[in-house]
Amino acid sequence: MKILVVGGGGREHAIVWKLAQSLRTSALYCAPGNAGISSLATCVPIKADDLPGLKHFVRQEKIDLTVIGPEVPLALGIVDEFRKAKLKIFGPTKNAARLEASKIFSKDVMAQAKIRTAQAKSFEKAADAMAYVEGHELPVVIKADGLAQGKGVVIAATRDQAKQAIVDAMENAVFGQAGKKVLIEQFLEGEELTVMAFTDGKTVVPMPAAQDHKRVGDGDTGLNTGGMGAYCPVPLGTAELQSQVTLEVLQPMVDAMARLGSPFQGVLYAGLMVVKGTPYVLEFNARMGDPETQVVLPLLKTDLLDVLDAVVEHRLDQLAVEWYRDAAVCVVMASGGYPSSYRQGAVIRGLPSATSTAATSMVFHAGTAHQGNETVTAGGRVLGIVGRGATLSDAQREAYRVVSTISFEGCHFRTDIAHRAFKT
Repeated sequence: MKILVVGGGGREHAIVWKLAQSLRTSALYCAPGNAGISSLATCVPIKADDLPGLKHFVRQEKIDLTVIGPEVPLALGIVDEFRKAKLKIFGPTKNAARLEASKIFSKDVMAQAKIRTAQAKSFEKAADAMAYVEGHELPVVIKADGLAQGKGVVIAATRDQAKQAIVDAMENAVFGQAGKKVLIEQFLEGEELTVMAFTDGKTVVPMPAAQDHKRVGDGDTGLNTGGMGAYCPVPLGTAELQSQVTLEVLQPMVDAMARLGSPFQGVLYAGLMVVKGTPYVLEFNARMGDPETQVVLPLLKTDLLDVLDAVVEHRLDQLAVEWYRDAAVCVVMASGGYPSSYRQGAVIRGLPSATSTAATSMVFHAGTAHQGNETVTAGGRVLGIVGRGATLSDAQREAYRVVSTISFEGCHFRTDIAHRAFKT
């Protein structure tokens, strides 16, 4: 099969890496890709949100399957466009992707499906929102309704902070159109967990639970980021809890979307807060997480292409999806200054010649580019270094061993990825 993966980050590199291992893959393309992806697939200079350009390329090259990585093309309706043109594509429709594209819509569906989540109220006027936070318990969570590249959530410890967050989103448009409406939400105290699942709109096949590290600094300190690392499996994600998440979160949401006439096909991502052993939904995403994908896919034993095919063809119930019992840890190496302003173009030293397919380590590129014969930084999150082992300790040790061999000017990374797993 000829396959096109849409996107150009670490998640897409991991998807391409896994698809390259399938005996059924005859040709791999990625749009736009990055320097690391180019060692496994032909990178084509088409942006992920260029729907006409992508459709033209797929027709021209007779691509058999298109796989969508990021959320923006899904929110723009790429799946609807491709289906109309009878082109095979993996991902949810525009209406189904509203679970991520609109936090207010997502909350409404969760209420209908009786899925546990934080209490929340939505607002279209800043004055009404500010009046509401006057009497709200602190801390309080302010969320931009739309897609804000993971930056639309503020946990306000004071009323002044809450009001400033409302003004920034609704009046100063710091998140553009995404902040025209806001959700004001109860703050939940607990431990975060990510459970993703493959679904064909009816059958749900959960992946092993992973945990992302959002804060930039060790000990979960500093600014929020797109993710500084992840690990899998998570001690918190017991078999009992994962079963509960499937029965009380994932399956009810898939069933609810089917009842609404917008069956969800693709990967459903549940961002959870586990409060005293009980899972609450913080958010749903309509695609694989980044960097969670980088630790989950290496543990997938079943051919990924077989899974994607089964989802697209509504026969996921006929496929046994198997996983390795290993562990994986991903450490993100970031540009100096990230998640604030950072410079690009720093030469990366010590990179392996290609993405490792060894059992113990993988180097996934997130923000890289070629500059002559050099590979240089081209983003805030630059590399995702994944260690794999029989235990989390082994995987963590291997990840940091590889990190120690790679360098670029201004590079920083957390030294405690998976630290929660080792707390007694």
